[in-house]
Amino acid sequence: MKIKKKPTFFSGKSSVLIRIIKQFFLIFGILTGSTLLLVIVSLLFLSRSYTPKIKGANSIASLEKVNLGGIKQTILIRSQDTANPILLFLHGGPGSPLMPFAYVSDRKLEEKFIVVHWDQRGAGKSYTKNTNRADLTIEHYLSDTHALIHHLCERFGKEKVFLLGHSWGSYLGIITASRHPELLHAYIGMGQVVNMPVGETISYDYVLEKARAANDRKAIRDLERIGPPPYDDHKELLAERNWLTSYQGLIHNRSLFKTVTDALVSPEYSIWDHINEFEARDFSLSCIWADFQKVSIEETITALEVPVYFLEGRYDYCVPSELVEQYVNRLQAPYKELIWFEKSAHMINIEETSLYQDVLISKVLTSK
Repeated sequence: MKIKKKPTFFSGKSSVLIRIIKQFFLIFGILTGSTLLLVIVSLLFLSRSYTPKIKGANSIASLEKVNLGGIKQTILIRSQDTANPILLFLHGGPGSPLMPFAYVSDRKLEEKFIVVHWDQRGAGKSYTKNTNRADLTIEHYLSDTHALIHHLCERFGKEKVFLLGHSWGSYLGIITASRHPELLHAYIGMGQVVNMPVGETISYDYVLEKARAANDRKAIRDLERIGPPPYDDHKELLAERNWLTSYQGLIHNRSLFKTVTDALVSPEYSIWDHINEFEARDFSLSCIWADFQKVSIEETITALEVPVYFLEGRYDYCVPSELVEQYVNRLQAPYKELIWFEKSAHMINIEETSLYQDVLISKVLTSK
């Protein structure tokens, strides 16, 4: 029996590039030959990353590395004025940075905040082939979050930050808000994780029902093959998410093609960063998913000492928004508000960008 060798990064960059882009499009369910060819040709010219300069004596536009927990990790800092308060964004996944969308979703925010995106350990620009699996634990991520907040406050002469957590990042965010309220002006949960076991079941039931209603035999066969959660293998999760994307439970109000191409032409991410990102996402999920799919905050976080805002997409079935509606009614906080985005699913910041920015500026900023 012949044993096939697994291709490596160094076995041919062009072949790896094609394989990675195929995987990317497969996840979003929109792979076509002509689209793939167009993307490959276009991306050959996008081999470096940078962040565009911002005019003004007190502005900052920096793409840099910081040491958190003994690991060098990449952060993006942008603002028209360093006197602004800090808004720290915790991305989802694990291992799915939204730094590639910063240029799409943040430009108005940069007028009022020092906006910071962070590729967490094992994710995106912070991933290397030497990343140790033992370093990717929930407590390590929480420790990094705490360390980064202290670093940013010291650097910019602040006492507190606004903390925004998305999806997986919302779990890190709300735990941080509970443990360190003295460091936050407010906490913002976007696609807030409440009860992962229940949420994953809702997600699976939703997409299977949609597939059956559409008599989508391929989707039904695939979903019945993997069965309902919990999943021992994170690849089963990715298979479910593939169909969830097809049935608009991940992105509802945006072309999937535009979403993919917007990420791929981001100035902050080069083509090689995207190649790294795909490997990093798979690596991070394989390390964290078993623990993450079990978490719940319903009983452990019943009160917070900071203002809390939940930004929820009406069509979100990736992290089902219906659970947040129940949770916010029980949560005690000095101020709490659930803000619905009626045209969005899970990716509010790029589905309803203008409203997203307006909410953060007109509502959240007043918490300071």
